[in-house]
Amino acid sequence: MISKPFLAQAVLLGLVGYGGADATAGANDLTVDIAPARAGRYEKVEFTVRRDAAYRNPFDPDEVEAALELSTPGGARLRVAMFYCQEYERRRVARGDRKADWIYPAGRPAWKARFAPTELGVHRAVAAFKDARGSVRSQPVEFEAAASQRKGFVRASKRDPRFLEFDGGQPLFLIGQNLAFIGPTQYANLGKAEEIFGKLSQNGANYLRIWTCCEDWATCLEGRKSAWARSWDWKPPVAPWPGREHDPSAPKCVRLSGERGKSLAAAPSYPLAVKPATRYVLRGRIRTEGGARLRCDADGRPLGESAAANPGAWSGFKHPFTTRPDQWWIDRIGLRLASGGTVWLDGLSLQESSGGPELLWEADVNRPSRGFYNPVDCFMVDQIVEASDKAGIYLQLCLLTRDLYMDALKDEKSPQYRQAIRDARKLLRYAVARWSYATSVAAWEYFNEMNPGLPTDLFYTELGKYLEEVDVHRHLRTTSGWGPTPKDWRLPQLDFAQLHHYLRPESKEGFRDEVAAVLERTQFLKRHAPDKPVLLGEFGLAENNWQQSPYMKQDADLVHFHNILWASALSGASGTAQFWWWDQLDRQDAYRHYRPLASFVSEIPFTAESLREFTADLADAPVRAVGLQGPRSAYVWLFHRDATWWNMVVQKAVPAGVRGARLELRGLTPGAYRVQWWDTYEGKAMRQTRLDVGETPARLDVPEFRRDIACKIRAEP
Repeated sequence: MISKPFLAQAVLLGLVGYGGADATAGANDLTVDIAPARAGRYEKVEFTVRRDAAYRNPFDPDEVEAALELSTPGGARLRVAMFYCQEYERRRVARGDRKADWIYPAGRPAWKARFAPTELGVHRAVAAFKDARGSVRSQPVEFEAAASQRKGFVRASKRDPRFLEFDGGQPLFLIGQNLAFIGPTQYANLGKAEEIFGKLSQNGANYLRIWTCCEDWATCLEGRKSAWARSWDWKPPVAPWPGREHDPSAPKCVRLSGERGKSLAAAPSYPLAVKPATRYVLRGRIRTEGGARLRCDADGRPLGESAAANPGAWSGFKHPFTTRPDQWWIDRIGLRLASGGTVWLDGLSLQESSGGPELLWEADVNRPSRGFYNPVDCFMVDQIVEASDKAGIYLQLCLLTRDLYMDALKDEKSPQYRQAIRDARKLLRYAVARWSYATSVAAWEYFNEMNPGLPTDLFYTELGKYLEEVDVHRHLRTTSGWGPTPKDWRLPQLDFAQLHHYLRPESKEGFRDEVAAVLERTQFLKRHAPDKPVLLGEFGLAENNWQQSPYMKQDADLVHFHNILWASALSGASGTAQFWWWDQLDRQDAYRHYRPLASFVSEIPFTAESLREFTADLADAPVRAVGLQGPRSAYVWLFHRDATWWNMVVQKAVPAGVRGARLELRGLTPGAYRVQWWDTYEGKAMRQTRLDVGETPARLDVPEFRRDIACKIRAEP
């Protein structure tokens, strides 16, 4: 008996074999359920298609192409990709001193499609499958789209492409941060992430950058999640199939060799969810040498008798057991030699005794890293997208696991490069099929911090063109490098430019003046992407080795965070700098700093007045002015130069109050203006005055302040 790649995957997905039903069967063999039959415009309509056919890899559109063919009321014909889906149930269960997310398969897998209608009226849909055996189409189904209050998808503004807006034309200014790592072993598990979504929303924030490419430490759609090793210490006990050691095409298996008592563990990257008081079966196949026998345990609990095999032959073993009444997880399956020698192990499997999806899919050593989409993680992204929609948070989803692709992108003429494009297209297709319906998904990000020296132009161009074909809702596209990547920012297939920057000691003065750093980096972005939205996608206070600076905890009032938010908001970027250290922000309840800024920027007409950014030093005052100005309005943040985080946190210096400062503005249309002075910590107007603007520059007396103050100057109706 030999191991076949994806065999464990086939069990996981509830497939019964490779034969399956005849793909040329009639439409009556496809059952299509639709929910709801009447939805609001821009709301999710989900199609569930049951089809009794099995595939070696149902994630691969080259093996089975499944799509929904849609006819809209306006006569458009759309093709929406379908995706293979295992549903899960989720509970919040006490685990140690915190609540954990228990995620367990629910029912049989199915094909799904998700769509958000942009037109009002009756739509018609047909499910279509195509594989090596032929094609099959369902009977048509219909649903109706009604009016809703939703604003639509996020776009680069047609009126001013430097900023963002919704389909309905309302401007969107991004206020938010990173929450990159979400997972059971992280500071932010799903439940904690949902709490953070709520806190952000309550304080006026609206944007999060989230990774779905975290290898085995958090959410990862496509990556090495193995029960046998971790990515940061990759030494799995994997060996060639015995007898085929010199065959590069031979499958792999697990090898355990040594004296009696030698052991290893199958420990999935996430704790393995099980049901309490439920009967399970642990199965596998072994081949032995030297009289070796294998003992198995679950979290130290012995499972059955030791297993053996005849020399040179494979033999199966089966260990039934029942979980405890209060047991919700198994952390590890232990494997130990009951007598010395060598054991080769293949097909380790854990299922309910009555059957059902495979639970120990991470034990499959023949599963490729690219082309298989981790089912638990995909469900977690479902939950993240739904929670963000409820909270009014827009997401930038970082999709591709960099280290699975980086080595293949060194030579654009190589076969490896072309294969990387093909594999990335398939993952993007899956992501589009599963999450592109969501208006809360603002942008697809290809990579987190790809090597900027690689020839990635062709890669990004090909992926961008492919998304134009398959993403009917045309979400924004972006990527990032571990250094500045102007060549990426200029590509027409990337819709906005982002740059990552950290305040580090080796940057000298840039380390001590967060406002100067924000302004300089934003202007650098804008020089290289003058007609696109730009964003500081990561920002933070760090050591030279990029780890979190100990100064951050010392900054109890989050002076640097406050200053970075306000400087970036009025710098001409399409959003605030997206801070990186989300766990520390949460511990310090940093969310309170978003509300004042959100209140201030809510009335700025980002897309309507051709705003230009400016900075100015006030004469005879230690004040820097950062602002946006149009012909009939100006929005300005005034910052005391001595109120940097370095001066206030490290030097313990309290800035002297600023008195008698005067702000000069040029280019305002003559007329009467209303001036509001804002408290940047309370988020409300302190006082209101009138300003008469003539042909000469407008001069405005600044109220006394100590750290910073803001003002809105708008022409009276």
